[in-house]
Amino acid sequence: MSDTTKTIAPPLDAVARACAAVPFGLSLIASFTIVFMMVMICADIVMRFFFNLPIHGVTDVVSMLIVACVFLQLGSTIGSGRLIRADFLLGHWSNTRPVFARIVDAAFHLTGAALLALGLAWLWRDMGKSYASDDFTGAVGAYTITVWPFKLGVVIGCAVALIVTLHRALALLAGIAPILALRTGGARLRALLPAVVFFGIVAGFLILNFTANLSPVMIGVLSLVGLLAAIATGMPIAFALLGLSFVGVWLTRNNMLVAENTLGISMTSTIRSYEFGVIPLFVMMGLILDKADVGRDAFQVAVTLLRGVRGGLGIATVGANALFASITGSSIASAAVFSRIAVPSMIEGGYTKRFAVGVVAGSSVLGMLIPPSLLLIIYGLIAEASIGKLFIAAILPGLLLAAAFAVLNIGLATFFPSFVGRPHKLTGPGLKPLELLTRLLPVLSIIVLVMGGIYAGVFTPTEAGAVGALGAFIVGGVRGKLTLATIRNVVLETGYISAVILFLIIAASFYARMLTLSTIPMQVTGALAGLDIGMFGFLAIYFVILVALGMILDSVSIMLIVLPIVLPIATALGGDPIWFGIITVISIEIGLLTPPLGLSVFVVKSSLPDGFITLGEIFIGAAPFVLTMALVVALLMAVPQISLALLP
Repeated sequence: MSDTTKTIAPPLDAVARACAAVPFGLSLIASFTIVFMMVMICADIVMRFFFNLPIHGVTDVVSMLIVACVFLQLGSTIGSGRLIRADFLLGHWSNTRPVFARIVDAAFHLTGAALLALGLAWLWRDMGKSYASDDFTGAVGAYTITVWPFKLGVVIGCAVALIVTLHRALALLAGIAPILALRTGGARLRALLPAVVFFGIVAGFLILNFTANLSPVMIGVLSLVGLLAAIATGMPIAFALLGLSFVGVWLTRNNMLVAENTLGISMTSTIRSYEFGVIPLFVMMGLILDKADVGRDAFQVAVTLLRGVRGGLGIATVGANALFASITGSSIASAAVFSRIAVPSMIEGGYTKRFAVGVVAGSSVLGMLIPPSLLLIIYGLIAEASIGKLFIAAILPGLLLAAAFAVLNIGLATFFPSFVGRPHKLTGPGLKPLELLTRLLPVLSIIVLVMGGIYAGVFTPTEAGAVGALGAFIVGGVRGKLTLATIRNVVLETGYISAVILFLIIAASFYARMLTLSTIPMQVTGALAGLDIGMFGFLAIYFVILVALGMILDSVSIMLIVLPIVLPIATALGGDPIWFGIITVISIEIGLLTPPLGLSVFVVKSSLPDGFITLGEIFIGAAPFVLTMALVVALLMAVPQISLALLP
């Protein structure tokens, strides 16, 4: 997640800093509400299993709190520049054409403000109807929950987000005058010319859409083209999805009111489900376990167990990453943690810098495959597939990929010493058996608790997330790693990450509705059926598209943009949605290691001292892992039973 405007926006004045306290306060409320949800779900589990007295209304309360939490968090999320965006173009322009960059970014935020204003108007009317009718959810005679207070929280959050977005746009525009003041008349005109050309192209695009008599399919195609162009130029992806979807629905139905209603329904109904509680709960669990030094323990255990193996430190990094991934579900967290832990040890052990960072970057992708995986959760929510089945289906492919990485380490260490270096055998006693058990016990306990509960059918994925998060708090507390300041920071970070992902899912839902109205998925399915390329031909094209998109976009955004189009095709061709999800996740994760974006590579680079190694060398070091992942994907495509063998 990046924010070019951090480097080009003017400093906040005293009034702006005072106003920032409001979204931050709402962010605190929203973040600690997630902790409340964790406690409430765990209490319901205890009361249900041990006393046969379930707490009524937990699922309804959680489903409504999720929506309120996202919007209460949204103002602070936008204000701190955390919305996901691809900034390779805008970042370049901010250095070479700062006036142009400011104008474009201000336009992006003004567009976002306009969309939030439309959504706010709809949300206000919806909340008013709920208040007037005393709308409630639940079961009459058992429990009832009044709905309008939750909707009021959504309205307040959306209003604050609108104000923050407008302020960012105005701050960007206000910073243009000092830059232009330093230039003469001709230079000022040249500075403004790119902006004129840019907005001329945008105006032409909109005029074409609104004046030409276009079919729904053509409107959908132009919306897709506009979406990719907006993302490439640095527009926050959620705003791009909302904006192009709004225009697309408006044109396909020739009615702005339909577009406004679809926007409002997407904002309120998309994530209003108990199942979406799984995202913040698993995010919280991973962040807490990271603070508890679980990654360091996993690495030390792996090093001790693999001391006598050729390339043992490299394999230890892979094994520790796999173990760490099994409880955090985040490739980015793995890349950051093991850059600090494993790279110095590997270089000291005789490995080249290039190979050491390549192993860390390459094996970090295990974080999004080995369950519980955040990307699998998002896939399950989009595809309406069982998250529990996805977790189980990912076990064998995850172990297969980890084993392939281990074999790769041994092979490179044996046959390519110039690439790997000349690692020497480890010296020293290592950890004693009791120490090994002590280091592994917390990790294994949470794995058994979370995955065992899901596999045995004791917990739903959301309940498993709550139990896992509570277990993580206990582990961190017992280890003395959780101060009040640490808990506050972790909870706030959980809120930020969850709000970014869930708001992106809201935007992607609107986009999926627009695609359905445009009939693009049906048309593409029919076209592919006419070509008779079959499932393997489709998968080959799909793989190339995912890897190409992975070079410029993050994993979540790719999934949200592509799946509404390809899922109907995969289903029509007879593909199992669970197996297809595993293929999708691994293919997308390859993009974390490929230039120019290569998010895991950038995380590794930023986690190491300045000048330690270049980005190019990290990409070269990670290249063997990219090829290995491609081979594993091909194997999983050819043998679906590898993914489906453990399913009941």
